[in-house]
Amino acid sequence: MSPAFYIVPFAFVALFALERLFPLRKRKARFAQRLLVNAIVSALAIIVAAIVVRPVAMRVLGWAGENEWGLATLLSKNATAQAIAAFLLMDLSFYYWHRANHVWPMLWRFHNAHHIDPDLDVTTAVRFHFVEIAYSAAFRAVEVALIGGSAAVFIAYEIVFQLNTLFQHSNVRLPERLERALNVVIVTPRMHGIHHSKRFDEVNSNWSSVFSFWDRLHGTLRLDVPQDAIDIGIAGYARPADNSVASVIAMPFRRQRDYWRDSATA
Repeated sequence: MSPAFYIVPFAFVALFALERLFPLRKRKARFAQRLLVNAIVSALAIIVAAIVVRPVAMRVLGWAGENEWGLATLLSKNATAQAIAAFLLMDLSFYYWHRANHVWPMLWRFHNAHHIDPDLDVTTAVRFHFVEIAYSAAFRAVEVALIGGSAAVFIAYEIVFQLNTLFQHSNVRLPERLERALNVVIVTPRMHGIHHSKRFDEVNSNWSSVFSFWDRLHGTLRLDVPQDAIDIGIAGYARPADNSVASVIAMPFRRQRDYWRDSATA
């Protein structure tokens, strides 16, 4: 088995340990209870991803490669240039996909299951509603069909995407100077922490997945909110009961509350 198979689990364990030692934000909820909920919700999402999303993407990518189809192929005949173009286009398309999941009400119902976590750490990185993971297969199919490129580039991007997803969701406190330097290129924990704020104007920013410059180019970058001023979660789903396994799974199918009105005091 390829060593790359072990990189993502190893990164998860390493970040899990580091955020216990060097926490960026104070926890609000009971950790053990959150860990159980996130583990179960994540397990359902990972199963769907393994069964549906990755096979669909690889099959479409194989078709695109056989037919020399895709933007990467049209942009250049040089293999290196094609690889770079495909990698960047995959990340740019995820910027738009993430933004769509916030803007389109039907998509947001399911993506909200990720955001109602009352704390933000590496376990949140894999906590997605399994229905969101399932319909993202359609996005992946369109994405790889339009972009094209080799399977190796797709796999490389997938590994980098997963690693930075874990990193940006982690609660690891890095030296501010180091994080500012990293943030010039990639999404970091402080940057993504703002995206998980309860405030509407803060959550609707910082949509980049790997490279932070997509937010700079689109004018959606926020770096001006101190971490101790951020209240993680969604105001309308801030009751402790909202974060049980049953509630997280059922929430998208129920009548939606006002997302930005605090339900904890209602």
